Amino acid sequence: MTSILAHVGYNVAASLLSNPHIQPGATIPAADVKEDSPDKTTPLILTGKNILIGVPGAFTTPCNSHIPAYIEKFDEFKAKGVDSIYVFGVNDAFVMKAWKNSLAPNGTPIHFIADDKGAFVSSLGLIFDASPLLGNPRSKRFAIVTDDNKVVTVAVEDAPPNVDLTSAKSVLAWL
Repeated sequence: MTSILAHVGYNVAASLLSNPHIQPGATIPAADVKEDSPDKTTPLILTGKNILIGVPGAFTTPCNSHIPAYIEKFDEFKAKGVDSIYVFGVNDAFVMKAWKNSLAPNGTPIHFIADDKGAFVSSLGLIFDASPLLGNPRSKRFAIVTDDNKVVTVAVEDAPPNVDLTSAKSVLAWL
């Protein structure tokens, strides 16, 4: 818990302790999401095996080191039966699109989803107050494996900068 306090303050630590998050067996809540445009939403429809990844902030150092392995290992995920990978950030659609283009200038089938108000991440119980460092509530760093919209596995890092349980290597090992 000390690392959380050192990074984003007491309010974040309290929210991590008091906010229960989605568990295996639960259903992913219905949501409209923004992928490439701030004025266009589409329903999040999860079919087959999916990986949902939550990140505290596009372009931050830990997130810039977290997501590239998913892009690089996408074929390994496909070989293990994964149909889609979604990266959720409590950022606007412009930022998420620019981040995707920065990380994958030649393109990637991974979906970068702007949860600009944090509504989807909050519905999962995976939002925290990152105001002291990032200016507003943000997504906890998480990885969820689903079968259609049913949660199979959930991992949530105990501190926002950590990339251990939610790394591409760890998630590949679950599959």
